[in-house]
Amino acid sequence: MPETSTLLSPELLARLERMELISRKIFRGRMKGERRSPRKGQSVEFADFRSYVPGDDLRFVDWNTYARLEKLFLKMFLEEEDLHFYALIDATASMDFGEPTKLQYAAQLAAALGFIGLVRGDRVKIETLGQPAGQSSPVFRGRRSMWRMLDHIEQIEPGQVISLTEGVKNFCLRNSGKGIVVLLSDLMDKSGYEAALKYLVSQDMDIYVVQVLSAEEIDPEIQGDLRLVDCEDGDLAEITVSAPLMKRYQRTLAAFVDTAREFCTRRGMAYLLARNEVPVEDLVTGYLRTRGLVR
Repeated sequence: MPETSTLLSPELLARLERMELISRKIFRGRMKGERRSPRKGQSVEFADFRSYVPGDDLRFVDWNTYARLEKLFLKMFLEEEDLHFYALIDATASMDFGEPTKLQYAAQLAAALGFIGLVRGDRVKIETLGQPAGQSSPVFRGRRSMWRMLDHIEQIEPGQVISLTEGVKNFCLRNSGKGIVVLLSDLMDKSGYEAALKYLVSQDMDIYVVQVLSAEEIDPEIQGDLRLVDCEDGDLAEITVSAPLMKRYQRTLAAFVDTAREFCTRRGMAYLLARNEVPVEDLVTGYLRTRGLVR
């Protein structure tokens, strides 16, 4: 078994190990996990009292309190539950751009968040847009699953031919459960991203949209007469790069990002623009901690 990974350095692993994933919603897991749930349940750790109502389990009545007050109260306990974490990676051709490529960056971020989940006993699934609706992904759980998860992520190749909408729709059909889902995509689809994100909103999940862009896209260093070829459908465009054209490009890109952020915010989804030159460690320990995904 290897002791190092191209995705996660030992230094990064040491920092991630002290973190945990946090959901803004309360979900009921299928198995007992290692995290404290805000829901009250049945465990060994006392949380609070509440008044008895007909039909409650008499085993949890506090008879000492009844002896003093002649009123029935039930003991409530903190319940431990597991969390579902899904990373949905866009592996279409447009993600194979930049240095590192947007796909490599997305894979590293998925690995970092997945590792945090494994350490805390969460159920982790790493998926791509290109998976058919009926093709299930492996479920990783526990620290010992780390290398299997990393191997699974490293096998993801760019070039999947599928629209963002169809890919997200298939993901929702495969995964009807609740939990946290992080979509890692550049959101660059000629048919738009709106329908895809609406599919996610229809799920009872805690949604994070991470738009991954490269420095070469944000501030391109190109000039002269160029023939541009769309890497996904082969469309051609001949342009002459000039200062006015570059300013127009910058305005269009800024509007694209702002519109995506507003679209997500208005529908209760957390949005993050991730630039590939920003270390994943800074992204996780900084912005994602501020937004409440990790702590």
